[in-house]
Amino acid sequence: MTNTRHTQSMLPPDSFRGQTIVVTGGGTGLGRSMSQYLLTLGAKVAICGRRLEVVERAAQEMAETTGGEALALKCDVRQSEEVEAMFSAVSEQFGRVHGLINNAAGNFICPTERLSYNAFNAVVDIVLKGTYNCTLAIGKRWIDAGTPGAILNISTTYAWTGSGYVVPSAVAKAGALIMVRSLASEWGKYGIRLNAIAPGSFPTEGAWSRLKPPELEDGGNLSQKVPLGRFGEHQELANLAAYLLSDFSAYITGACVTIDGGAWLRGAGQFNALERVDSEQWDALQAAMKPPKK
Repeated sequence: MTNTRHTQSMLPPDSFRGQTIVVTGGGTGLGRSMSQYLLTLGAKVAICGRRLEVVERAAQEMAETTGGEALALKCDVRQSEEVEAMFSAVSEQFGRVHGLINNAAGNFICPTERLSYNAFNAVVDIVLKGTYNCTLAIGKRWIDAGTPGAILNISTTYAWTGSGYVVPSAVAKAGALIMVRSLASEWGKYGIRLNAIAPGSFPTEGAWSRLKPPELEDGGNLSQKVPLGRFGEHQELANLAAYLLSDFSAYITGACVTIDGGAWLRGAGQFNALERVDSEQWDALQAAMKPPKK
């Protein structure tokens, strides 16, 4: 009999009743999966992103599916003034914010010597600057009000191993992770907890197409590089995220929990295998990954 417990809800249905959680990049992929699960647990969820139509559609669909309250807001996390306005709008709609998931990210594979300064900045500004913008904005609010809170960063295992071909992301994720650990120590006295999750391969439409192009698979099964022999299920990550935000993890702060089926133990730097791609193949890959001109 196949064990399917990992695809089921882990926490009691009312675990987040009366709480409001903000999820950056919550309209797609893992952000949406975590947001929808929090709604089923009774939370009011605010999702934000740069494309308003995407988060509005996601919020409507999630609210219809769960019966919960979901708010969609346009916000570029790279801009501190937009972040401040976003949190003000959430507070006006739902009242106090209890938790934040820093999920918004940007990434693409590329030899570092091919990167322009703007390309490097594009990733670092979203992943690192966006994360500290949101963290500082909500942290200062909690400290001023004398209220506790929980922050969860979506990190990666190459934040500590490093990895070729995704250097901007590695730099940014490493900085965001050390901020979690630093602020966990500094802000513990305010009742603010900060933790991180380092996911492995959880297939999503957007990231999967940019970071795992079929030309690089050589016809092999990527899941076989994972010791547990499979990719992750979104519910598994949603369960872990909800736990780390909830009062059930009240004594956990400054932690980074890896959920990758043991993949990083098979070899540091999950994109280092791209070493075998030659220059002509990179030309073709990069041309294929460029968005079409409007």
